[in-house]
Amino acid sequence: MKVSFSPPRIDQKIIDGVSEALRSGWITTGPKTKLFEARLAEYTGVQSVLCLNSATAGLELALRWFGVKEGDEVILPVYTYAATANVIVHCGAVPVFVDVNADDFNINVEKLIEHITNKTKVIMPVDFGGLPCDYKEIMQLVNSDKIRGFFKAENEIQQCLSRIMVLEDAAHSIGASYRGKKVGCLADLTVISFHAVKNLTTAEGGAVCFNLPRSFDNFDVHNLFSIKSLHGQNKDALAKTKPGYWKYDIIEAGYKYNMTDIVAAIGLIELERYEQETLLRRKEIVTRYNKFFSQFHWAVLPIVETENKRSSYHLYPLRIRNCSEKQRDEIIQMIAQEEVAVNVHFIPVPMLSFYKKKGYSINDYPVAYSNYACEISLPVFYDLEQDQLSFVCRTVAIAVNKILANSYV
Repeated sequence: MKVSFSPPRIDQKIIDGVSEALRSGWITTGPKTKLFEARLAEYTGVQSVLCLNSATAGLELALRWFGVKEGDEVILPVYTYAATANVIVHCGAVPVFVDVNADDFNINVEKLIEHITNKTKVIMPVDFGGLPCDYKEIMQLVNSDKIRGFFKAENEIQQCLSRIMVLEDAAHSIGASYRGKKVGCLADLTVISFHAVKNLTTAEGGAVCFNLPRSFDNFDVHNLFSIKSLHGQNKDALAKTKPGYWKYDIIEAGYKYNMTDIVAAIGLIELERYEQETLLRRKEIVTRYNKFFSQFHWAVLPIVETENKRSSYHLYPLRIRNCSEKQRDEIIQMIAQEEVAVNVHFIPVPMLSFYKKKGYSINDYPVAYSNYACEISLPVFYDLEQDQLSFVCRTVAIAVNKILANSYV
């Protein structure tokens, strides 16, 4: 039985929505993108949202807007996809990695404190697997007199905030909640991903949620981001359709990061059914995995809910107790032979060639390596059928049993 890892939900509603967009004549940024932004703002509980062609674009725009430059430092967890670090490098700044919690893979706040210097401009927490980080503690930290004292403002925007900015990488966590609030309004700026394998997809895409304090006008900042995302142009294609409103100006050398109406059409449908269909189905799958694997002493189950947190159930990162990296790879190979697609999230950034060459070493992050070496991400997607789910469970258990030569009930 063949089981894919995370195929998108492409049904007739999606096909009809895209067809409608194509027939409308708006295939670049237009009314559907604007509507998607408005509905995302309502869903996440923020004043304003800007949709882009990727979450990576959103992260880089945020750093550049805040004035992150050569010589600055940006703190992030070592356990993330390379995109989180790459945007820092693009800005000429230094990625400062912090080890993670052993239980939930998220940034360790106590260790984070140790890495703050007068060069620190931004902290970028990453909600691994869909579980939010400890934002109460992080926001209290950056707002404390002691940490504010470290902060060195070097432009008007930094002076206006007067502290380290918290930029949430929520690529995994749309729909998750923390202390009763939805992801999107937990940090100063939050960036969401709509990549093909994400819970809520637009094929490719991302969004920035604006939640800056009252010293900022979030709508004004949204407009600045919009200009930066479209070559520095002060009017988008939709605005220029107003009678006599064709004239535009380029006010800076911006980027080409805008979202199109074609992909926004997918997002509108996915968002409409996200809470009552997508999240519920993903929770069912995770619950089924938990019930099955809880019987095995070698299984370390992921945290998907606590007193203050609810995951978006983006990943099911199963860990195998007392398993080496080599054994984990052998387990994955055996599972693959049964045509079940699994994955590993993630290879910690210092293990990647580019970052090794920059002098980073995984030896400095023992918890991240320990989590990585024994982790296997199992399939979680809306159309995963019950017999496929059962087959995945059996296949994984058999592979672990054979490779580790354990006996279990």
